[in-house]
Amino acid sequence: MSTPPIKKKKNRLVLPILLVIVAGGLWSGLRDGGWMNATAIEEIEGQAVQRGPLRITVVQRGNLSAKNSVKVTNELEGNVQILSLVEEGKEVDEGDLLVVLDTSSLEDRENAGEIAVQNADAALTTAKQDKEIQVSQNTSDFAKAEQDLQFARDDEVKYLEGDFEQQKAAAEEAILLADQELSQAKDRYDKSTDLNEEGFLTATELESDRLSWERSKVKLLQARRAQKLLLDYDYKKQVAVHKGKIEEAERELKRVELQSAARLVNAESKVRTSQAKYDLEKEKLDKLRDQLNKSKIYSPSSGIVVYTRERSRWGQGDLIEEGATVRERQEIITIPQSGGMIAEVSLHESVIKKVAPGQACTIRVDSIPDKDFHGVVDFVALLPDSGSSWMNPNQRLFRTNIAILDTDPEMRPGTSCSVEILVKEIPDALFIPIQGVFHSGGQAVAFVDGKPREVEVGSASEEWVEILGGLEEGEVVQLAPPRGFQPEPPPKGEDDEVGGPPSGSGSPSGRPAGSNSGSGKPSYGGGKSSGEYGKK
Repeated sequence: MSTPPIKKKKNRLVLPILLVIVAGGLWSGLRDGGWMNATAIEEIEGQAVQRGPLRITVVQRGNLSAKNSVKVTNELEGNVQILSLVEEGKEVDEGDLLVVLDTSSLEDRENAGEIAVQNADAALTTAKQDKEIQVSQNTSDFAKAEQDLQFARDDEVKYLEGDFEQQKAAAEEAILLADQELSQAKDRYDKSTDLNEEGFLTATELESDRLSWERSKVKLLQARRAQKLLLDYDYKKQVAVHKGKIEEAERELKRVELQSAARLVNAESKVRTSQAKYDLEKEKLDKLRDQLNKSKIYSPSSGIVVYTRERSRWGQGDLIEEGATVRERQEIITIPQSGGMIAEVSLHESVIKKVAPGQACTIRVDSIPDKDFHGVVDFVALLPDSGSSWMNPNQRLFRTNIAILDTDPEMRPGTSCSVEILVKEIPDALFIPIQGVFHSGGQAVAFVDGKPREVEVGSASEEWVEILGGLEEGEVVQLAPPRGFQPEPPPKGEDDEVGGPPSGSGSPSGRPAGSNSGSGKPSYGGGKSSGEYGKK
C-alpha cells in the first residue's frame, strides 16, 4: 500500500533536477564566448551590401471610407441613448427610419414648457390690459388737471371781476346808508332836544333819539372799517389765494403729465418684458418640440447603412449599437454614395514631407487578402490632427486620404486596410538593411568586420537605406554594434542637421540608428528629404 506514494515522490524530484541541468547549460552558452552567443552574433552579422532597384515607400494602416457619403448625425443636445437602430449593412430607401433616440427627459421638459408658455401668455395679456387701463387713466387724470386749472383761472376772474367788485360796492353802499342814517338820527335828535326843552317830549324819548344817533355813528364807523378791511386785506388775500390755486393747478397738470408718462413707460416696459418672456418660453418650447422631432432620424437618401466608429483617446472605436450613448453632433451612420472609395490614414510627422498628392499607392484590404488595389495620394492635411496627441503628447499625425482607383463590390466602408505609398523608385542603388546604420559623432556609420566606417546615406524606407558612399557592393555590414561600442555625441549645433533619431539610438543595446516603433513612422530619414539623409 505504501509503494505508490514513494514512487510518486521520486517522480517529483526528477523534473527539478532536469530543469537545473538545462538552466546550467543555457547559462554556459550565454557566457562570453559561449556557443549560444556565438550563434546569435553569427545570425545578426553577414548582411551583404546589395545593388539593384530600390523602392522607397511609406506603409501605414488605415480604414476604407466612401469618397462621397451622406452622414447621419445626432442633433439632440447633450448625451442621449439609442433606443432603436437599423441593422448595419441593410439597404435603405430615402425616408426609412434609421435611429430612434431616447427623449424621456425631453418629454418632461416639454410639459413644463407648455405650462411656462401658458403662464407667460397670461402675464402678457395682463400687461397689455394694464397698459390700456393706464392709457385711459392718464387721459382722465390729464383732463381733470386741465379742468382744475381752468376752474382756478375762472375763479380768479370771477373774484376780480365779480365778487370783489360786488363786495366793494356793498361796502361803499353800507357807508353811504350809514352816513345817511347818521344824518337823519342827528336831525331827529336835534329836533327832539328842542321839543324836550319846550316840554313836548319826555326825557325818555329824548334819550331814545340820542341812542339812535349814537348807534348810527357806530354803524358808519363799522361800515368804513369793513371797507378798509376789504381793500387792505381781504382783496390782497383773495388775489394771492386765487393766484396760488392757479399755480398749484399748473403744477398739478405738470405732475400729471410726468406721472402719466412714467406710468405709461412702466406699463409698456411690463408689456415688453412679458412679451420677451413669452417669446423666450415659446422659443424654448418650439426648440424642445423640434428636438423631439429629431429623436427619430430618417434616411436622407438610398444606400447601405454603415455604422460610424470614432477613434477615442485610447485608439479604440466607440461602438454604435442599441443602448449606446451618443453626444450632440456625433456621427452615427454613413450612407455611401456613388463616387468610389478612399483609404483614410494618419501619417507621422517624420514622413509627412515625403508624401505629396499624386503619389502612387498600393492598397491591401484585410477582407480581400488576395488582391492589391491601386490608388494615389489625394489629400494631405496641412496641420496635425488635434486628437493625435491624446496618448502621446509628442506625437503628431496628419490626416491623409488615398483615392482608390480600382473598384470591388466587396469593399465596405470601415474595413481595415494597409496603404503603401511609393515615395521614390531608384532603378540602380547600393542599399543595406536600415538596422545596419548607426550614429556616432553626428555622422552615419556602419560596422564592417567589427570596425566603424563613415557612410553617406540617401533615401530610406522602413526596411532599407540607400548607400551613397563609404561601402562597396558585397561587403558585409553588421546589424548590431560590437560589444562595448559607445556612440559619440554629435557636434554642438548639428543635432538638427542629421536626420533620424539622436545619437543614443546606436547604443550597445543593439537598437540601430533610425529604428522606430509604431506603424507609419519611417525607420530612417525622417528629418531630411529623400536623398539628403546623413549628408554633411
